[in-house]
Amino acid sequence: MSLDRAQVHNFAAGPSPLPTPVLEQAAAGLVNYAGTGMGVCELSHRGKEFKAIIEGAEANLRTLLSIPDDYAVLFMQGGGTGQFSSVVLNLLSARRLARASTDAASYAPPPIDYVVTGAWSSKAYAEAQRLSAPSVPGGAPFAVPRIAATSKSSKYTTLPRADEYEFNADAAFVYYCENETINGIQFPGAGSESEFAFPFARVPEGVPVVADCSSSFLSRPIDVAKHAIIYAGAQKNLGPSGVTVVIVRRALLVDTTAAQQLGAVPATPITSEYKVMADNASLYNTPPVFPIYVSALVLDHLRARGGIAEVERVNRAKATALYAAIDDMEAHGKVRAVVRNKEARSWMNVTFEITGDGEKAFLAGAEDRGFRQLKGHRSVGGIRASLYNAVTLDSVQALVEYLQAF
Repeated sequence: MSLDRAQVHNFAAGPSPLPTPVLEQAAAGLVNYAGTGMGVCELSHRGKEFKAIIEGAEANLRTLLSIPDDYAVLFMQGGGTGQFSSVVLNLLSARRLARASTDAASYAPPPIDYVVTGAWSSKAYAEAQRLSAPSVPGGAPFAVPRIAATSKSSKYTTLPRADEYEFNADAAFVYYCENETINGIQFPGAGSESEFAFPFARVPEGVPVVADCSSSFLSRPIDVAKHAIIYAGAQKNLGPSGVTVVIVRRALLVDTTAAQQLGAVPATPITSEYKVMADNASLYNTPPVFPIYVSALVLDHLRARGGIAEVERVNRAKATALYAAIDDMEAHGKVRAVVRNKEARSWMNVTFEITGDGEKAFLAGAEDRGFRQLKGHRSVGGIRASLYNAVTLDSVQALVEYLQAF
């Protein structure tokens, strides 16, 4: 059966829905961009047309997220997973250069603090362990990754409380994942005083904080100045997969080759070095032209809708409506919310279980009514409704009505 977009409510966890007007504009530009007679993917990435696209995207990002001037904005490849590596390599290099007077034999491998709250932060930690391993058997490690806090004992269905963190004052950096998509947990937003908020005040002075914001990027404000690095794959709220935004404090744009020559740090691939990408305006090599183009259109669309404050208002309303319905249905014994602490619940990925053996019937009925991609992650099962920016409040209200009637 052939369906129109208007007949479908797409709750995909990623790649996510994109605004229909953006897709229509992108489709036209794919054939003939701005009257050039050439598609956007046929233009030179060093030509004036693409230069205007990527510079406009950066300008809009800076406006939407109030990014300070002392931060660079990079458009990279490799997704959030690629940044698991890039963060380690660049920040170990920055730390080594800050201690250039120490010879390699005397240089102590630094700890790296990871906050592990789900599958993605677990993978980031595992990559840090891999990259930190000695280059020769019996040699010294490049770093010592450690877990500063975790919610593993809850099967990643809550967040650590402020007093559960143990940061190291000598850490090369602290890493956390702002929103974990699989179980649906998220740190409370900027300015929150919740006991589940990320405890910036507890991070030792001078230790950089890194946030993976891939699955919540542009859904609400971020306090950029509290972070050294923020990165996000585009495929949730920004655009198609293929481009990754990295917001990095300019003081951390370092020459990784110079650091490697001092010894005691691993080599950094050239396209993973933030300084190289910043010095070349993200055009050191051919960038992912089409994902950047669509992302630029999405940023225009968000600004036209009223900016990040309006996006936050709508996303809050969507999450509030769906969680209220889940809690009401749970009181009647029909469903169960996966995340029990309400302040740790994700706005982007709402997870719940159908009680008894009703899950298969629920999903079948949802499919018949035009709801798509509600099945939970294969590792945990259940139901997951992802409420990314392009999911409308009308779609959420339709899901609420179906849930209440089920």
